[in-house]
Amino acid sequence: MLARIFYKPDYQSDATQFIGQLKAERPQLEAEQRAGRALLWDKPVDRAAAQAFADAKVPQNAYVYHVKT
Repeated sequence: MLARIFYKPDYQSDATQFIGQLKAERPQLEAEQRAGRALLWDKPVDRAAAQAFADAKVPQNAYVYHVKT
């Protein structure tokens, strides 16, 4: 019974309302976002090159400014 005091079924935050309004005004927005993501992020990964980069990594000293002589 106590949970019903705080229950607000029709509540939407300002951010949710803004995004809903933006999507209603610009229905192509999600397609544009997907195209932008594909342009920058969705690239095939060269696993051999990634492994070579990982193997070539040099461990960092605990104190980077201390020079060992």
